[in-house]
Amino acid sequence: MKKQPAASSAAARSPGFVGNPKDRQAVVLSTRIRLARNLNGPPFPARANAEQKEDILRICTNALNAIPKLSGGTLQIMGKLTSEERALLVEDHIISKELAESKEGAVFTSRDLTCSVMINEEDHLRIQIVRGGFQLKKAWCQAGELDSSLEKSLELAFSPRLGYLTACPTNVGTGMRASAMLHLPGLVLSGQMEKVVRAIGAVGLAVRGWFGEGSDATGSIFQISNQHTLGFSEEHILAHLEHWLKSIIEQEENARLRILEADDMRLFDQITRAFGILQNALLLTSAEAMGALSFMRLACDLGLLPPSIRADMDRLIIECQPAHVLTASGAKNARGRDAYRALLTLKTFRPLPPLDFRRLLRGT
Repeated sequence: MKKQPAASSAAARSPGFVGNPKDRQAVVLSTRIRLARNLNGPPFPARANAEQKEDILRICTNALNAIPKLSGGTLQIMGKLTSEERALLVEDHIISKELAESKEGAVFTSRDLTCSVMINEEDHLRIQIVRGGFQLKKAWCQAGELDSSLEKSLELAFSPRLGYLTACPTNVGTGMRASAMLHLPGLVLSGQMEKVVRAIGAVGLAVRGWFGEGSDATGSIFQISNQHTLGFSEEHILAHLEHWLKSIIEQEENARLRILEADDMRLFDQITRAFGILQNALLLTSAEAMGALSFMRLACDLGLLPPSIRADMDRLIIECQPAHVLTASGAKNARGRDAYRALLTLKTFRPLPPLDFRRLLRGT
């Protein structure tokens, strides 16, 4: 096993934005499949003592190391990491906040970071596959393959009647959570997001913020996933989620068109102000950066910036997060970190040409 590099670029670190930029879509940043699994016999992590958790970690790590496709992977034990290193993993969407707070917890990551397995979180194993863009089926194929490989060497807690047994009752059954990270500025700006949340909640889907449950939807980025697994097959869950994701994408695209038709100049003014902030600000908070980058991602979608620049937006969304800025800058106070964040965005946006709205203006 290799030791995780102390510092690397966000593009290389974050599984939410990996892969070919051509796979990324205007609305869907990434898709994820997560499988909750437990060993048959040992108590769930919440009930296990320190010695039992050590045994679980050893058993699971040996099984992961035996899988050829995970050769060269990295094991990181939370109790051996600094708070800053754990925060980086959370911001990279590699681990949950809950695992970051666990001394006995650990995470095993593949070399390309598209696969991560949390050990001793809520369940003994949390298998996670993340792919850039709208690739639910490919992510599921990869997760299913890894799951099958683990079952060859591990005896998992499984009931013929209920399916996979998990710490949280809502995960019993397939143990699968399928989700997508969506950028929905049109629905947010038009005030329709609350209506969408209610509608998809009624069909068994959950809407969460940037960092999952309990987090805010910073930068108009939302995570949408299934809520129920018991009584449904993996194929049904994926088909159901995909259907509603396509509906949300269509609603987002229509919302953008309606905003342009109703008051295009106001939208263009907001985009121009965000562009100016990223080009000229001397101090930039994380929230300000996320808000401005959201408008820049929208500008790419509208053709005001080259589509290839969208990859830079996705990179900066990660690099502007607090722990990433702290690690890269070494600044001891908020002012220093805000100055570094402003410099980071300036380097990307200062060389860009002025935005040209003429072809989008009504009547031109």
